[in-house]
Amino acid sequence: MQTTQIDETARATEIEAIKGVIATLEHAQQNELPGEFVSLFRADAIWTTGHGRRLTGRDEISEFTHRVLPGAMKESTATYEVVHVLFIRPDVAAVKVRQRPVTLDGRPIEGQNEGSPLYVMAKEDGRWLLTACQNTEVLDS
Repeated sequence: MQTTQIDETARATEIEAIKGVIATLEHAQQNELPGEFVSLFRADAIWTTGHGRRLTGRDEISEFTHRVLPGAMKESTATYEVVHVLFIRPDVAAVKVRQRPVTLDGRPIEGQNEGSPLYVMAKEDGRWLLTACQNTEVLDS
């Protein structure tokens, strides 16, 4: 199997762009902006929610998000931190994120489990888009 390498400067630039997408995702979630959230997905994206619901295509993701996001952050929200990026190809990356529940003023919420999303992202027309996403709750053992 042959892999394609990208140089370290290009890699750092791409990681910053990916982090920008995740920051936009965080902003959209925290501010209950379903249109901004949905704009981050490819038209044919798939997403499995933290509770295991599979959504296929931007239209289905949009319908779900417009239904559940407004009002979802009235008591708490979450922060998103990119913790690992694996470039599968220069234009495809697997992105591991740490999702922490926080109060509306940013304090960690004790007793609530973190999320551990995995986002496969593809770069199209110079823009990184969410392509295949799985959100998983981290259960304390």
